[in-house]
Amino acid sequence: MATAQVTDDPCAAAGLRGIHVALLTAWASHLGGGVASAVWQQARMIRDAGGRVTIVALADDGGGVPDEPGITLLTASVQGPRQIGYAPALAARLAEASPDILHLHGIWMYPSREGAQWARRTDRPYLVSPHGMLDPWITARGRLKKAVARWGYERDSWRRAAALHALTRDEAADIARETGTDRPVLVIPNAGPAPRAGATAERAPHILYLGRIHPKKNLDALLAAWAAADLPLRAELHIAGWGDAADMPAFQQALAAAPPSVRFHGAVHGPEKAALLAAARWMILPSHSEGLPMALLESWAAGTPTIMTPACHLPEGIEAGAALPCGTDAVSVRHALEQALRTDTAAWHRMSEAALALARGRFSPAEVTRAWVDAYRGLLR
Repeated sequence: MATAQVTDDPCAAAGLRGIHVALLTAWASHLGGGVASAVWQQARMIRDAGGRVTIVALADDGGGVPDEPGITLLTASVQGPRQIGYAPALAARLAEASPDILHLHGIWMYPSREGAQWARRTDRPYLVSPHGMLDPWITARGRLKKAVARWGYERDSWRRAAALHALTRDEAADIARETGTDRPVLVIPNAGPAPRAGATAERAPHILYLGRIHPKKNLDALLAAWAAADLPLRAELHIAGWGDAADMPAFQQALAAAPPSVRFHGAVHGPEKAALLAAARWMILPSHSEGLPMALLESWAAGTPTIMTPACHLPEGIEAGAALPCGTDAVSVRHALEQALRTDTAAWHRMSEAALALARGRFSPAEVTRAWVDAYRGLLR
């Protein structure tokens, strides 16, 4: 694996002026989960660095799509199963955008094919960000669909890419193992939101889960752990998220059996999400598989420490004292919940400040923007 390093470049001072980047993805609404959040964050970064940006996505009815100045959204209607995302008009949308660089976010769906075809037609730089979708837990599921996609278009997409992008060093290793190409790999994390002011008072003993309702998120273990845990008075578990129709019945059944201290909010956005983050004492993500979870970066920016598994690929949180580790089994999750809610006020405030420091440093919009300016300009050179 050739790993491209982000280096200081005098051209980076010019930002992205004069450069048009198109971000290609499956879903631009909340149906895209953390990938969609990362795409919109990337679009804002490109715009604020002086570049022109277009998002090209599949049309969906997920709602929650921002309408922001300086960001163009082009969509193509899906024909057939949504899981495949076949959209004949996608090629026309890419031709209409006509970017200098095409950046694909997410794999295993039809946009990968059109990204590769665009690269073949134009001979312009094409970049692929798998967003954790080459993680072993993911590749072990839906093997037939992924085998068809791999041989049908993914291998061609990876070969035609000028570079691939990993969010973490762990993901860079997954990319090297699964793609079998010699393409360079850029390792650049997602940027979190700008940090808020530090917490001034101890928060109520509320734990927040924020994300998709999906088997990889391991909510069954979280609910079982909560039911068995030795919890302080006023402890509450708040779950905010959304899921596909296939995943919701099992979750709703488990939720119906949960203690009354578990509150389900459904999908939350904007001020409602910000309020939940600011009120929670801890965020928990007991996942089996992640790329680089935006929910944790949002939590740190709110000064909220986190509980997370190694599959979240953010060891920086543990090292900095902004997070507690847990496993994926219910017993490990229960112990982590009890440890978190026994943390005294002074220790919690130290963890909150450590979370904010991460949001101001490695994962800050300014740091990540500098890395992407250098990367995009390097691809054009």
